[in-house]
This record gives sequence, structure tokens and C-alpha cells, in this order.
Amino acid sequence: MTYAEVSNWARAQIPTFREKAQSFEDLRYLPSDTAKEMASAGLFRLLTPEYLGGLEVTPAQFSEILQLVSQGDASAGWCTMIADTAALVGAYLPEETAREVFSDPDVILAGIFAPMGKAVQDGKNYIVNGTWQWASGSMNCDWLSGGALIMEDGNPRLLPNGMPDSRMMIFSRSDVELIDTWHVAGLKGTGSGDMSVSNVAVPVERSVSLLIDKPVVESPLYVFPVFGLLALGIASVAVGNARAALDAVKEIAKGKVAPGGRKTLADRPVVQTEIAKAEATLRSARAFLAESVDQAWQAAQTTDTLSADTRSDLRLSCTHATRVCADVCRVAYDLGGGSAVFLSNELQRRFRDAHTMTQHIMVSPAIYEQTGRIKLDLNTDLTML
Repeated sequence: MTYAEVSNWARAQIPTFREKAQSFEDLRYLPSDTAKEMASAGLFRLLTPEYLGGLEVTPAQFSEILQLVSQGDASAGWCTMIADTAALVGAYLPEETAREVFSDPDVILAGIFAPMGKAVQDGKNYIVNGTWQWASGSMNCDWLSGGALIMEDGNPRLLPNGMPDSRMMIFSRSDVELIDTWHVAGLKGTGSGDMSVSNVAVPVERSVSLLIDKPVVESPLYVFPVFGLLALGIASVAVGNARAALDAVKEIAKGKVAPGGRKTLADRPVVQTEIAKAEATLRSARAFLAESVDQAWQAAQTTDTLSADTRSDLRLSCTHATRVCADVCRVAYDLGGGSAVFLSNELQRRFRDAHTMTQHIMVSPAIYEQTGRIKLDLNTDLTML
């Protein structure tokens, strides 16, 4: 399996995912046969180390494939993004443990970084309890991970910078209870309900700190900021979704005639203007995203630590792209007219999916403040950047 093969498969599946999008929404998660097809096609191995059977693609290639999948359906793109970023743990785990987790070449993982759980060390294990929200793609997973605060004497252990120490605990699917809470406006097909564990013993070596641990795999991909890759994944899904929304409304405009009129929407100057502005907005955001990714990738190939400016540009471009793409989807939705209000309308779904993506903490408005501080040479904690 190569990047070109996966990319070609994703491109060929755009019409299929588009046709199945409504059924994904109705089910509220990806069907198991669809998830298995995606896994077999290599979609969930993009960021997995090569020695574990992964493709270990570049960040730009990762972004490109996510955009293609998301042009078909944003929920499918989102589940791909979650599975791939969760698989980054393979670069941090000891080899024996990593081979256990990734023994199946079509293994599917999902992960939630937020430390909503608590863990107490008991010899060679952590005893973990907790409930996590946003377990995207969990219905089809073999392994699930969740962030947990490391507790000592009843209090969270602290890192040198004063932040609570947390680790990603990797659970076998059989140890996790999935709770159906996913009744939402957008990204309905991701199955992002809650998950819970109770007194689950996790071997210490099957836990990872993305804050302080160093990758055991030497590769520029794992020098690239972990949270930058996550933010890039979100932005890439947003770009693909917006691209599809804009293409869809163009086709509608060519054939739709306003009530009482003779000309199509495409013949109206206001529609022409809005389409042109949306096109320029989307492609400008995509260009800034590509530029910052390339800058960070070049740095990752020559240094062990990326500069604050490089990391901030990456996160700024991801946040900007995600939020701009929501605006593009709104324009497409507005131009679609009354038919766009129906839940079965593609423009309705693209609009809802886009505005659900903007709620992710990795692309929240707070990123503007954080990156702005760096631009102004102010002291800024870079831990989560």
C-alpha cells in the first residue's frame, strides 16, 4: 500500500461517500462494512510508523487525503482523521507493546486527549476510571484511548511547568463501555458518543504522555507537533467539506430558476459575486494552510524542535481555515435558497458539519489569542501548541 494508492482510492470514493452520507447520518456512525473498507484501503494507517505497517505519510499528504474523503462526506473524513491521529501513539510505545496494539494491519483506533479520567499507579499497571466525551469512530474500534490525570495522594501529579500530569491510556475495546449520547446537529455520522471505563488495569508501557514523552521512532513526522497534526486534520476535513459545498451550490445555481423568473440563479450578478468571493476565500485559506504545513515540515526534517513562530503559524492557519470554511458553507447554504433548509439537502449537512467542526478546542478562538501573543513576542506557554 502506497500513498498514491490510498489517495487514488479516496478520490474514487468521493461519489460513493456522497451517496451514503444520509445513511451515515441516519445510523449516527459509520457502518462496520464501510469502516472495514476504509481500513483495508489504508486510510487509517496514514500516520502509523512504517515498521508497524503504516504509511508514515507527510503532513501535506495526510491533509490531501482527508480533504478528498471529506469532499465525499465530512463524517467519513472526521473518523479518518481521528483514527490516524490516535495511531500516532505507535511512535511513542515500546516496540513490543506497539506490535501488540498494531498486530492487525487493519486495526482501528480512536482517542480522546482531554484528561477526563483518573489513574492511580499500582505496581506495573495504572488503575483507570473515567468517562470521556467525543469518542469519534468508537463503534468500529479495536482499541480506544483516553487522557487520564495521574493521581498521587488524592491529588493530580504536576509537571515542572505546573500543569497536571496526564497520560493517554490505551484500552482494549472489550474494557470500554460505549454510551449512546450522540444526538447532535452536525457530524452526525461520526458516532462521537461517550465512553467509560471502571477500574481497568492498563500496563504502564501501554500509556503515553504527548506532553513530555519523546517518540521512540526517529522520523520527521514525529518531530512535527502532535497537536499541530490534530489541528491540521480538523482543518483538512473543513476544507474538503467546504470545497464540496461550494461545488454543490454551483451545480444548483446552473439549473435552479427563482419562482416567477426565467433566469437561473447562475445568471444573477449577486450569485456570481458571492460565488467568486467564496472561491477566493476558500482557496486563500487553503494556500495559507499549505504554506504553514510546508514551513513546519521543512523544519521538522532539519531540527528536533520547531520554533514558536513555526508552530504558531501552523496552528493559526488551521484555526483560520476551519473557521473560514464554515463561512464558505454558510454562503453556499444561503445561495441554495429554501430547499437548503431540509435536513436531506447536502448544503444543509455541509453547513451543520462545518459549524460543528469549529467547536473543537484545537481550532477555538482562543488560538488567535495564543498565536497573537507569540507574534507580539510575549511570554507564552507552548506546551499545547
